Amino acid sequence: MATGARRKIVAGNWKMNKTVPEALALVRELRAQVAPLGDKVEVVVAPPFVALQAVHVALEGAPLQLAAQNCHWEASGAFTGEVSAPMLAELGCAYVIVGHSERRQFFGETDETVNKRAHAVKKAGMTPILCVGETLAEREANRTLEVVERQVRGALVGFEAADVAKFVLAYEPVWAIGTGRTATTAQAQEVHAAIRGLVARLYDGETAGRVRIQYGGSVKPDNAAELLGQPDVDGALVGGASLKAGDFLAIVKSAG
Repeated sequence: MATGARRKIVAGNWKMNKTVPEALALVRELRAQVAPLGDKVEVVVAPPFVALQAVHVALEGAPLQLAAQNCHWEASGAFTGEVSAPMLAELGCAYVIVGHSERRQFFGETDETVNKRAHAVKKAGMTPILCVGETLAEREANRTLEVVERQVRGALVGFEAADVAKFVLAYEPVWAIGTGRTATTAQAQEVHAAIRGLVARLYDGETAGRVRIQYGGSVKPDNAAELLGQPDVDGALVGGASLKAGDFLAIVKSAG
């Protein structure tokens, strides 16, 4: 599939921000302004768990998709404080972010648990947004591609080509998340191309051509167009800038 055939996808990861009223106010603003953009770009919002139901209702009929920020790999059970994939599907989620670097860094996420969560997401009829990325120490040691390849391989264990073609991968260099530092367009393109090449080796060229790979890490309106203009960058996973409608919409428009 040619680069131009992959529909860009821009997702806003709100992290642990926005009360329910604040979430609804932001969604109403986004809803009013995303509709005129047509279907060039797929737009996704990932509020905190507590706001998912209210946001789902507020998004009815709007060209915006709903995502959750994480899920457990079991469908139910004695896992206090966790949320399962079937619960999220019932709330109208189309996507679930899996393996975000903050989950890996602060909550013990591993390549194995990322894979288990991704399987749970698919089984529940949703699509995983699989996050990978290296730390600053790993980049300075020239281990970026090694680390990212290990994470991608681990995340995709047990999946068929037809599954992976529909997935979203997100390259998020840990050193660029919330720091204001951004990978250069050349750095981003290099890693995205390497990920696509790995998918081609693990599966086939068609699958590699169809899978969408987002960039995440201090994406802002002033750097989005250049990043999203790279041949293997198919969208953005936006953190802080997704909390302000104007900033997020500017990024969405730059993807179109």
